[in-house]
Formats: sequence, structure tokens, C-alpha cells
Amino acid sequence: MLALAAGCQSQSSQPTAPSTGKSAALRNMEQVAIAAHRCWFASGDPTFRDYSFANELNSFSGRPRFLLVPKGNFGGKPLLVVQAEGSAGSVTTFGPLLEQPDGSRIAGDVRRWSGGDSACA
Repeated sequence: MLALAAGCQSQSSQPTAPSTGKSAALRNMEQVAIAAHRCWFASGDPTFRDYSFANELNSFSGRPRFLLVPKGNFGGKPLLVVQAEGSAGSVTTFGPLLEQPDGSRIAGDVRRWSGGDSACA
């Protein structure tokens, strides 16, 4: 009887292949976030001394991101949002910090890092 029942199992009960790991969005954001933290904060860059780095890579929305917020105010309104989404892991930036004098530098850094170059400017 067991042999008969085993023979009637459908293909859907077969184990599925394990997940291939991190999404492209998460991989890209990890790379960008590591470079941003290293180049903007750990280096002591004076441009970023008034901001805190808020890492939100563990996102259930499928859009891992990090924020720049006023220094010491992690619940404050984000001044910069850098996030990735989609199967290609496209990285986008938005927020009022991009309209400031260093906005083009910030956008260029993020574009370079999301393209695979982790060097600081």
C-alpha cells in the first residue's frame, strides 16, 4: 500500500532547488552602502559631519536602502534616500540633499559605486 501511495505523489511534492541567495537589489545596495559609509563617514569627510547613516538593507519591500538623516536623529526626516529595486537591482537616489551644492558629487559617487567601482572620489 505504501509503494502504491508513493507512486501517486505529484511532482509538486518534490523538493525545490535552494534559493540562489541575495537579490540583485540587495547585492547592489550592500556594495553602495559599504562604499558610502567608508568614503563619507569612516573617512571623516567634512561634507557629511552633520548627517547620520541609517542602514535599512533588511527591507521586506524588496527595496533595500540607506538614508542620511540629521546627525543623531535616526527618526528624523531623511535628507537622502539611496535604494535599489527590481531584478536588475537598479539604484536610485532622492531627497533634498541632492539639491544642495554637494548633490552632484553625491549622485556621482552613488552612480560610480552602483557600477562596481568602490573607490572614494
